[in-house]
Amino acid sequence: MGRADPEEGQLPAPVKPPDGGWGWIVLLGCFVITGFSYAFPKAVSVYFKELMKDFHVGYSDTAWISSIMLAMLYGTGPICSIMVNQFGCRPVMLIGGLLASAGMILASFTTNIIELYLTAGVLTGLGMALNFQPSLIMLGTYFDKRRPLANGLAAAGSPVFLSSLSPLGQVLLEKFGWRGGFLIMGGLLLNCCTCGAVMRPLDMGMKRKMEKTQDKYEAKEMLPIGGKTEEGITTTDGTKKAKKAKKKPRKGKKLLDFSIFSNRGFIIYTISKFILVLGLFVPPILLVNYAKDTGVPDTEAAFLLSIIGFIDIFARPACGMVAGLKWVRPHVAYLFSFSMLFNGLTDICSARASNYTGLVIFCVFFGISYGMVGALQFEVLMAIVGSQKFSSAIGLVLLIEAFAVLIGPPSAGRLVDALKNYEVIFYLAGSEVVLSALFLAMATYCCLNRGKKKEPPPEKNPSMGGGSDTEEAEYDVQEAEEHSSDNHQPAHSTDNAMVAAGEEANHVADEQSGEGGGCPAGDGEVLARDGCNADQAVERDSF
Repeated sequence: MGRADPEEGQLPAPVKPPDGGWGWIVLLGCFVITGFSYAFPKAVSVYFKELMKDFHVGYSDTAWISSIMLAMLYGTGPICSIMVNQFGCRPVMLIGGLLASAGMILASFTTNIIELYLTAGVLTGLGMALNFQPSLIMLGTYFDKRRPLANGLAAAGSPVFLSSLSPLGQVLLEKFGWRGGFLIMGGLLLNCCTCGAVMRPLDMGMKRKMEKTQDKYEAKEMLPIGGKTEEGITTTDGTKKAKKAKKKPRKGKKLLDFSIFSNRGFIIYTISKFILVLGLFVPPILLVNYAKDTGVPDTEAAFLLSIIGFIDIFARPACGMVAGLKWVRPHVAYLFSFSMLFNGLTDICSARASNYTGLVIFCVFFGISYGMVGALQFEVLMAIVGSQKFSSAIGLVLLIEAFAVLIGPPSAGRLVDALKNYEVIFYLAGSEVVLSALFLAMATYCCLNRGKKKEPPPEKNPSMGGGSDTEEAEYDVQEAEEHSSDNHQPAHSTDNAMVAAGEEANHVADEQSGEGGGCPAGDGEVLARDGCNADQAVERDSF
């Protein structure tokens, strides 16, 4: 997908999403890619102590490895969009899998921390970014009616892989050391290439059918035809040009479509997401240290994150199923606002938790709300911009989120060092999440819903990228059928004109024989009827 037609400079018509079939394999690949993209930067933290000993650096120096990975995942969004629009999803994912694997393999041979930044940080982070974004684009291509459920199931890969990669990394560290662990982790990342290989584009059968019909029409044109047939073909050519004129809006896809900034819904979503990311990741980052400061033992404090991950595994698919209900899906933006409000209020209400029971209750509710946010964030974006512009939209959104990721958690850490008080940080983070929820809900209601009531409904145009993928596909199929019928019309005109020419020849022969235009019984009537039909056909074509 994402490649323009080299002959006409037009995009291939979108095919109706199957909502199943091979799409389930694509969903499985997206599940694995999402798990590696979000969990891998956190899972490598189990190697940090050994890296500190070997390279004689501090914890903050080794923590930059995970930060660089996340920065590459978010900050390279526009680059991924350009590559997907130019080359398609599958080639980009295959290259990304090789880069991610090569980065960890090369990291196992490094001799200083700077080399680790360039290999495990930059190279592996870029490879995972080139896998993450195309996998979401392909998921939106294969699913339409079941897309909320598909997004929820794919998002569940993050907590599943986080609960799996961290213990695996600890085992590899104890048996093979950090270098052997990095080498094996690099081999595991080659599975991203397998996931990229299954991301095949939808079959463009309709385009092949149109090309076959066009070849048949050109073969008919090579036959000798009469004058009336030429008139019919001239009329048909005019009709064909009129059909092509309708297709002019469908031009080659831009490498990065900035026209989505004219979409008010996209602007509202982007601002809300920026505010959300400022506070969303702060509580889980500070939770363990907060628990230790309240007197909770180290093992029990670490178990709090496991509670969040376990709840998150079930919350994401469940929220995807709820978002797919007929009476919920048209209002999915409000469900997203509710999930953010739920998450922010959980932070605020749990800021004064002073014992282990209170922290466990916080983890349960935070896991539910965090899973809801993770399941709905990309579904809302797909619903706003449509699948045709999603590749550009997600790249720009991730770039904007990268700034929020670099501002939010580091600022919270500095406030903790300055104030020595976690309660204020939880209040601040919760307030930011609540603000993003209120902004999204109020802006959606005031700017979008009221605008729809006042403005007349716009004409459906599949080239605009909005709306349902099913509607776009049905429009293109109907257009293709009309084009196919136009291609068959000259053949019928040719046959009728040849019959008319035969009728005229018979009439001249009858006059020369002196029979006064008489016709044998039966044959003359057939010719007369055929001749009349031919004349009427040409007249209809002329109109």
